[in-house]
Amino acid sequence: MENYPQTELDIENAASFLGISAQRMQELMERRVLVPNWNEYQHLFRFEHKALHIDIGSVLVQKNDDFSLILGFPKIKRAMLLGPAIKFNFCDIKRVAVEEKMNGYNVRVILLDGKLAALTRSGHVCPYSSEKANDLLDHSFFTENPQLVVYGEMVGPDNPYVPKEIYGIESLELFVFDIRHKDTGLPLPLYERRELAEKYGFRQVRLFGEFDIQEAPSMITDIIREIGRKGHEGVVIKDPKMVLQPMKYTASQSNCSDLQHAMKVYNESGRDFIFSRIVREGFQSVEWDESEKDFRKRCLQLGESILRPMKESIIKVRDGGRVAEEFTIRVKDRATISKFEEYMRRLGMDIVFSEPKTVGNEYLVHMTKVNKSTSDKTLAMWEGQLWS
Repeated sequence: MENYPQTELDIENAASFLGISAQRMQELMERRVLVPNWNEYQHLFRFEHKALHIDIGSVLVQKNDDFSLILGFPKIKRAMLLGPAIKFNFCDIKRVAVEEKMNGYNVRVILLDGKLAALTRSGHVCPYSSEKANDLLDHSFFTENPQLVVYGEMVGPDNPYVPKEIYGIESLELFVFDIRHKDTGLPLPLYERRELAEKYGFRQVRLFGEFDIQEAPSMITDIIREIGRKGHEGVVIKDPKMVLQPMKYTASQSNCSDLQHAMKVYNESGRDFIFSRIVREGFQSVEWDESEKDFRKRCLQLGESILRPMKESIIKVRDGGRVAEEFTIRVKDRATISKFEEYMRRLGMDIVFSEPKTVGNEYLVHMTKVNKSTSDKTLAMWEGQLWS
């Protein structure tokens, strides 16, 4: 492990930049609301708690005597009933734009010390995502637009967080869904953002079109049915000017896919995560005015999504195994593997890395994440312990 020089936050100048007193700034540091990143990124300070109206995962960047603020991902609320939600939330505009919500993990990309750095939702710098961003994105965008931050979705099978093979991607790709200003977090209008991203050759989330408010619910329902059949996740409904808050809506198949994963590792999954997806199924079934045949099909799909993966995990433990998840990553720089392994360890992940295999000009690594809580809980049941 390399030794990196310790970077101290300039309390006075940081406080001035954020518009607070030096004493308040010192308190944020002492209470670990604001904490430094690791290794060569110690001059990036992430918000581990919301403060000063700044969301969790936002990052304060200190560069010499200058500061910039990379705001976290804006919270996008979910529509349970599509028609009423569109009418209520977009009553001040005549048309809405609809883009695809892809199933991967979010990153914010900035230019930092001559290279691109990919910030996760929590504000960490992921070594793997950063290598991919440097390979996938045109650096000139960042030098020519230094005040802009790219928000994107990392999607594909070589994905250490949400591996998906549903998009026909060989390894991993980054799809831009937002571009925002540093410091303020203000977004570019949708079509301005898409035009700018296209100019630099960035891949973007799919734009399904723009629809009149009155026709939008039925049009989006058709879109959801289409992408659901493909196993894709859902849509984000937006004000084209990006003044009003967007909202999201997901396909039933995506809800069930989430439940399949959650119930495989049932003792690690949050109850709210599981419950909310079941509730979505109920609302969608009613709004779509399903026939009894379609409703029973939904019930069977939902029930199987919950019970089958859990049953498989119970059997695996009964037969002497451990509940685990399998991932792969593919890198060009072998050093990224050790950096990513250290990164996962510091996040508290119990992951076993295989020896790298050469595939073309890249290294392919298999990872096994042991889900200790679910494994131990299931084993305890087999040993006769009671559920508490």
